[in-house]
Amino acid sequence: MTNHVIHFTGPINSSTCGQLINKCSQALKQDASELTIKIATMGGECSYGFSLYNFLMSLPIPVNTHNLGTVESMGNIIFLAGQRRTACHHSKFLFHPFHWTIHGSVDHARMSEYAMSLDFDRVLYARIVAERTQGAGEPLDVSQYLTADSRIVTPDEAIAAGLIHAVEDLGMSADTTSWCIHS
Repeated sequence: MTNHVIHFTGPINSSTCGQLINKCSQALKQDASELTIKIATMGGECSYGFSLYNFLMSLPIPVNTHNLGTVESMGNIIFLAGQRRTACHHSKFLFHPFHWTIHGSVDHARMSEYAMSLDFDRVLYARIVAERTQGAGEPLDVSQYLTADSRIVTPDEAIAAGLIHAVEDLGMSADTTSWCIHS
């Protein structure tokens, strides 16, 4: 069994999305039988986060995810693509309302489009969290965190909420094939 480890330590954007897809594809070409993605991210763009979630879910080998210290915002969606999900003892997960940065003038039609897209992304985000944490002892109220009150989740709370399966610091052997993605 050949496990490849990818360290994802940056924002979720066009560049890092393409890099992660590329590294996963390279690992598959090198006959990886399993991928572990170690994540430290403050989040980023919804479109790329959902795209990476769908890409990771479609891979023909098991993908595991690990929180290296902080997984925030859209990082939670990428993280939830993991079949087995773990977190370091000293780590956190952050859920908060979506926001967009708009430059320049915006007409009414474009503003309506932005609002519609934000609402759709919020519902999609909450649905993915619910699907991937189904059966949790203490489910998260993600809709509340995405519209009003932010929430930091500790590793112990993450176990109860079904975000992770275990708290461990997840070492790496010297012969592990390792890749890095950062901004």
